[in-house]
Amino acid sequence: MTSTRRIAGLATAMLTVVAISACHHNPPPQGPAPVTQASGPNADSIARAQAEAARLAALDAARRRAADSAAAAAAAARLAANASSLMATLTAMVHFDYDQSDLRPADRAILDAKVPILQANAAVTIQVAGHTDERGSDEYNLALGQRRAASVKAYLVQHGVPDGRISTVSYGEERPIAQGTDESAWSQNRRAEFAVSGAGRSLRSP
Repeated sequence: MTSTRRIAGLATAMLTVVAISACHHNPPPQGPAPVTQASGPNADSIARAQAEAARLAALDAARRRAADSAAAAAAAARLAANASSLMATLTAMVHFDYDQSDLRPADRAILDAKVPILQANAAVTIQVAGHTDERGSDEYNLALGQRRAASVKAYLVQHGVPDGRISTVSYGEERPIAQGTDESAWSQNRRAEFAVSGAGRSLRSP
């Protein structure tokens, strides 16, 4: 009996050792590994991106402003050039033959170019000044200069420019533009000049 109990005790002790050994070699099952998320951009990266976007937007706005300014300047230059050309047409002189107040064909063409400009600019008025060369008396030349100015006015009125927008004056031989006592000077002085008022800062094209 004693041997039997001893054997049973040894068997129990061996089973205990085996169980303990198994516990050390088989760790408990692990749970699922935690899922890690990719980290987003940090604050410095966001700030740099925003600063670059702002810089590009500012450059684009500056380019647009420069383009708008250039376009406005070009438009103003075109308007100024156009107004200068129109004014040159309005002030172009006409000339006359000796002791005559009739308009020559070439001078009618000069007046024809004035008509549409005057019609397109209702606020514009003109003064026609008649001039002569030095030959003849002062009284005769004043009268001749007046006939020349009146001839110009009549032509413009006949072609549609209101009478009230045209005034006339005569200076006779008092204001020569060419000095001399030959036909070259005299032909330049036999003229009608035009003074324009009411044009303001610009003239409209017909």
